[in-house]
Amino acid sequence: MESYYFTQNAFAGISLQVCFVSFKQVFLSTNLNRMKFTAIIPARYASSRFPGKPLADMKGKPMIQRVYEQVKQAIDDVWVATDDERILEAVEAFGGKAVMTSAEHKSGTDRCHEAFSKIAKGSDVIVNVQGDEPFIHPSQIQTLMQCFTEASVQIATLVKPFRREDGFEVLFNPNSPKVIFNKQQEAIYFSRSVIPYVRDFKHTEWLDNQTFYKHIGMYAYRSDVLSEITQLPQSTLEKAESLEQLRWIENGYRIKIGFTQVETIGIDTPEDMQKALQLLD
Repeated sequence: MESYYFTQNAFAGISLQVCFVSFKQVFLSTNLNRMKFTAIIPARYASSRFPGKPLADMKGKPMIQRVYEQVKQAIDDVWVATDDERILEAVEAFGGKAVMTSAEHKSGTDRCHEAFSKIAKGSDVIVNVQGDEPFIHPSQIQTLMQCFTEASVQIATLVKPFRREDGFEVLFNPNSPKVIFNKQQEAIYFSRSVIPYVRDFKHTEWLDNQTFYKHIGMYAYRSDVLSEITQLPQSTLEKAESLEQLRWIENGYRIKIGFTQVETIGIDTPEDMQKALQLLD
């Protein structure tokens, strides 16, 4: 009888635990559903390598329209923040929403903040999606949004593990920033160098012996935090690496990490565009 009694109580404990976990999941999901998310796509006309990039034709649609349509699958309230009337008119022509912002902004985050101050004051979280990512997947945006089930999250971003088949050259590309994070899945540091340094192996063997994470340059911020971080002066580490998120870390803000297996394809040059067009065939 004692054994039976213990078993009954053990199962009761498991049941209570399962119920508690289920309740927590439902609560967090409900909390997320009550939040208002607004996506802002910064899109400037000037570009040293690809002027007019947002309006570049992609099989009958300007690139900014393809980005907009992908984001719209995950978030209802989507805006393009631009500094050029031609982009504004193009967005409105396909039925999208756009707002004019200053041509003086040094980062997409700054442009997002100005747009937010004009059109999204009631939003809880602002999602910043780069305007040169026409293949962004809705699941990536949803992963970013899920980070905000935790009330303590201030800023969120995405990472993707490098694959062994990516090779040594891809890992060491300084245009593909790397990130390390703690056990709470909060960023410790971002760098254009490879981090961590794997001391006991040759560089060509690092991918076989360590998991490295590529930063996917998409952010989401609580609205009050967005207002705060855009008032911060440039920091020493930010200037050294030319990565604005280091300014936030240096000032004590925490960046939550979301994980994706989806590869993004950014378009920086006309050559990149030609490669991208082949993917639409």
